[in-house]
Amino acid sequence: MNALPMMASQEQPGINQFRKMLYADLREILSIEKRAYNFCWTETIFRDCIRADYHCRVLEIPHSFIQAYGVMSIAVGEAHIFNLCVRPELQRRGLARRMLNHLLELALAAETQTIFLEVRASNTPALRLYQAAGFCEIGVRSGYYPAAKGREDALIMAKEL
Repeated sequence: MNALPMMASQEQPGINQFRKMLYADLREILSIEKRAYNFCWTETIFRDCIRADYHCRVLEIPHSFIQAYGVMSIAVGEAHIFNLCVRPELQRRGLARRMLNHLLELALAAETQTIFLEVRASNTPALRLYQAAGFCEIGVRSGYYPAAKGREDALIMAKEL
């Protein structure tokens, strides 16, 4: 098993902190989602993920605003990251890496052996992030994502924990 450097889950007061996503967060999350993606998740999808008790997390400045969020399921020794998003105006500051590391910590704590995700083939920044974190491409889902001109492939990536 590869050791993942553990990040401090308890942050300093007034500094950004991880916590569970709440239904009350969805208005702000949907606003971020609409600005970050051309084809975004709906409120129903987020509600279903919270209701299903997926690992839905936000990175926030307490009593201020959400900086990033992630959604991951864990079952039968496998984890699947469904969504990882950073507020557009805060991108390129290491917040996606922090959120990804937090999700990896949760997966390790649940004794997960493998973690999977899909990423748009054109999403170069996300591909770099996942490759730097040790994810490897294991397949392609043709036409998986809606795109401006038809459909776009998703690269399936995995990491052994």
